[in-house]
Amino acid sequence: MNVLITGGAGYVGGTVATILMQAGHKVTVLDNLCHSKRNEVPAGAEFVELDIADRPNVESLLRELKPDGVFHFAALIEAGESMQKPEIYFRNNTAYTLALLEAMHATGTNNLVFSSTAAVYGEPKSTPIPETADLAPTNAYGESKLLVEHMLRWFHRIHGLRYAALRYFNVAGSLPGRGEAHEPESHLIPLILDVALGRRDKIFMYGDDYDTPDGTCIRDYIHVADLADAHILALKGLEKTPQMIYNLGNGSGFSVKEVIEGARRITGHAIPAEIKPRRAGDPARLVASSELAKANLGWQPKFSDIDSILQSAWDWQQIRYQQR
Repeated sequence: MNVLITGGAGYVGGTVATILMQAGHKVTVLDNLCHSKRNEVPAGAEFVELDIADRPNVESLLRELKPDGVFHFAALIEAGESMQKPEIYFRNNTAYTLALLEAMHATGTNNLVFSSTAAVYGEPKSTPIPETADLAPTNAYGESKLLVEHMLRWFHRIHGLRYAALRYFNVAGSLPGRGEAHEPESHLIPLILDVALGRRDKIFMYGDDYDTPDGTCIRDYIHVADLADAHILALKGLEKTPQMIYNLGNGSGFSVKEVIEGARRITGHAIPAEIKPRRAGDPARLVASSELAKANLGWQPKFSDIDSILQSAWDWQQIRYQQR
C-alpha cells in the first residue's frame, strides 16, 4: 500500500507508520510538528512538514502521491484543555479536518481512517459501551471529534467517501525504541512512570469520589501496537465495507488507583500519590465493547492486561530517560 499519515510524527501515528513500513508499505508522513519533533518522524518514511489546514498544498501532495488511503491522526487531544480553550479544538480538530476532506474530494482520494475517540460517548449509561450508545460528549474535545464523524457520514452519503471512524480508549505501551513522548505530558501512565524515574515527586489523582469501586475514574487501556493493527485492518476493510465505526479497547477497565498499583509492581517504586479535585468533563467510566471490530475486522488485541502494557511503557521510558 501507499498511504499518507497526518500527524505521523506523533505517538500513535508514528507507531502506525512504523508497523506499516515494517510490512513493506510506502508511508508519507504529514505533520506540522506543533507537538512533536523532526527526529520523531519514523525512519524510512517520506516527510512533509505541512498543516492540514493548508488546503492548496495538501491537494498538491495528494495529487502527487495518489495514496491508497489516508490515516488521519493530526489533532489536539487534551480533554481538560478543551474545557478551557474550546475554540482551538473546534478549529484544529473540526475545521481543519474539513479542509483535509475537501482536499481529498478534490483529488479523488477516497479512503480515510479517522482517529476518533471514546469521548464522543460522554458519561455512558452502562458499560461496556457499544457503538450504538448515545453520543453525548462531556467535553469540547469529544464534541470536536463527533462533529468530524458527522461530516464523514455526509461526505460518504453525498461524495462516496469510504471511511472508518475508530473510537479509541486510553492508548499506552510502546514498540521497541518508540513510545509515548508528549511535550508537555498529560497522560496518566507516562506521568506515573516519570515519578518512578525521579522526574516528578508524585502523581496526582483527579477525584476520588466517583461512583466506582475505589472512587477513581475507570478507563479501558489499549496497547498502541494493537491499535495500529486495527487501523491497518480498517483500511483494508474499506475495500468491502465503505462505512465503518468501531470502538477499540481491550474490554477491561482499570481505575486510576489500579494503574498506579500496577506501576508500583512493575517498577518497584513507591510512587507517591495525591488526591486533587475533579477535572471538568471527566466521565467516571469509559470501557469499550470492541466485539464489532473483532468480528468484522478479525482484530484481536494481544495485550489485554494492564501489567503487560505498563511493562512495555516502562521499558521505553527507561531508555528515553537515559537518552536525555
